[in-house]
Amino acid sequence: MAGTGILHYLESSDTITHAVAYVLLAMSVASWCFLIVKGWMLGRAKRQAARAITQFWQAPTLSEGVAALRRADSERVFTPLAEAALHAAEVDIPGALLARVERSERVLRALRQALTTSQRRLESGQVLLASVGSTAPFVGLLGTVWGIYHALGSIAASGQAMIENVAGPVGEALIMTAFGLVVAIPAVLAYNVLGRMVRQLSEELDGFAHDLHAYVCAPAPAATPQVKSAQPSSA
Repeated sequence: MAGTGILHYLESSDTITHAVAYVLLAMSVASWCFLIVKGWMLGRAKRQAARAITQFWQAPTLSEGVAALRRADSERVFTPLAEAALHAAEVDIPGALLARVERSERVLRALRQALTTSQRRLESGQVLLASVGSTAPFVGLLGTVWGIYHALGSIAASGQAMIENVAGPVGEALIMTAFGLVVAIPAVLAYNVLGRMVRQLSEELDGFAHDLHAYVCAPAPAATPQVKSAQPSSA
């Protein structure tokens, strides 16, 4: 009786089936490695967010707040926004085109650029999970179709087309579809979970940028005039 099972199918399959199996293996390893690294990074940034922002706003000056944020925000998610606000508030180059822009617009421009940079860093690599989740089932299906074609061709050449001779090879070929689903399902779940974490951090970034703009562009408080008490005139 001919052997059956995953190992027998892989041993008896041809180069194309092996190539499909290696592609699925590479996609699985890449998605899991990215999931572990990105999940650690986003989880750490989410845990540090509240403490880092609190320490920033408790600082007496903007420069000291940036220094405190650098220490607390090890993933550098919120720090670029504070650095951009500090730079836009302090730098003023006479004669430059940027000097003709109002202070509020200059700070808003710097914050917008820093916000875009931070959001791109948070979202980097998400395309990998989306691509693996959407293409892995079809890659596995390709292996199944080719395996069934190869098995039926071998059975037709041998002249033994009985059901017991067909069921084994066809059933083994369906393993490739299962492999594709095994690769795709974790990638789709990871994409949804990490996407939710990215959205939460993006919302906190938007709020932090708005607060920074309001603080930097707020008018300086007017000095309280001191009223001198009238001195009695000497006789």
